[in-house]
Amino acid sequence: MSKFEIQNLGKASIKSPLQLSTVRGDNIFNFIKEDHKVVYNLSLEAYKSCLDKGQDPVCLEKAGPRQNVFFDSKTTKAAIVTCGGLCPGINNVIRGIVMALHYFYDVKRILGVPYGYEGLNPKMGYGFQELTPDKVKDIHQFGGTILGSSRGGQDVGVMVDTLVHQKIDILFAIGGDGTLKGADAIGEEIQKRGLDISVVGIPKTIDNDIDIIDKSFGFETSFDIASSILRDAHNEAAGAYNGISIIKLMGRDSGFIAACASLSMPVVNFVLVPEMNFKLYGDTGFLAMLKKRLEDKKHAVIVVAEGAGQHLFNKDKVRTDASGNIQHDDIGTFLKNEISAYFKDVMPTTIKYIDPSYIVRSAAANSGDSVFCSGLAYHAVHGAMSGKTRFVVGRVNNKYVYLPIKAVTSKRKKIDLESEFWFSVLQSTGQPLSM
Repeated sequence: MSKFEIQNLGKASIKSPLQLSTVRGDNIFNFIKEDHKVVYNLSLEAYKSCLDKGQDPVCLEKAGPRQNVFFDSKTTKAAIVTCGGLCPGINNVIRGIVMALHYFYDVKRILGVPYGYEGLNPKMGYGFQELTPDKVKDIHQFGGTILGSSRGGQDVGVMVDTLVHQKIDILFAIGGDGTLKGADAIGEEIQKRGLDISVVGIPKTIDNDIDIIDKSFGFETSFDIASSILRDAHNEAAGAYNGISIIKLMGRDSGFIAACASLSMPVVNFVLVPEMNFKLYGDTGFLAMLKKRLEDKKHAVIVVAEGAGQHLFNKDKVRTDASGNIQHDDIGTFLKNEISAYFKDVMPTTIKYIDPSYIVRSAAANSGDSVFCSGLAYHAVHGAMSGKTRFVVGRVNNKYVYLPIKAVTSKRKKIDLESEFWFSVLQSTGQPLSM
């Protein structure tokens, strides 16, 4: 079994209710065949390597509706669960799944699982929500999740027992790295029991740190909202002699939000991300570079990702949250205090510290993310109805594809400091390469 091969519950032998085509040229969208693939590595180097070795390139399974489905819509029952931190677009995905199940496949029985995986533990006593088009038709206008969320896993056996007891055929799990690993564990237990239950993941992380896929939903909205905050922070800094604005944005292990927000609002002078092991002191240290900036321009805007600079703290042990994520020390207040102490006897400064993280992550999705969320939801439903399981839906090389959960959770996506992307950040900010 290849790294990107998708598992199936069995033979899809039921004719799809979708009235699509199988021929080109009739102006009707065609069903996706199982042998429709998307090339993973588009580089010329990879292409030549395949030619030299006489091998087919590594390919991904193209997402979309199949001509035959596995589940009979008349008897199919689905459930949706949302886990982890909030992120713009969760409600859009919920809405898209419900609408696609109801109107595309005539699936009428859809349950909402409250408060993450806790909702699959009967001892919590949460019950379930019936989800219908009328109940979800307007939820895309609001941030957060109508189902509620929680961190941390539950007993896998208990969760599968609940799915069996509730006669659930398909579980859609919307969440990040921990949620997806939990979904895969549920799928593994289902497989051990020989059950026909599909488990589908829709990657959700505001940090955009899910491996392989182009981006995760909510990410675009996050730096869109953050960019206007940076504009106002710049106004604060420029309005004072030697004014300094420090803005802390989300990004536990990867600095994509900080970098993209700074690119979209090019008033930022320093971007500090977890991928950097920057120094505070010395001739090429951050504080020396900041001093030079103030001497030249009399103000500075600093954007720092929440996971940046953790090497600057003296840690006795690693702390983790309920989802297993490493808990970081507060780099924002640390930088504020260090900058204040450094300039105390050097020059007068005015420092403003801004942390808009929870405002950003609780916002409603913008138009770009809204379109993206609908696409993810629809393709997740198509894959699930065809009997695929233990997979996520995402975009790779700008194409919707299905990927095994394990393929995207083996490591976190991070900024390559030698990439064109990071170089564009340095060009925008004027941040020294030596730092």
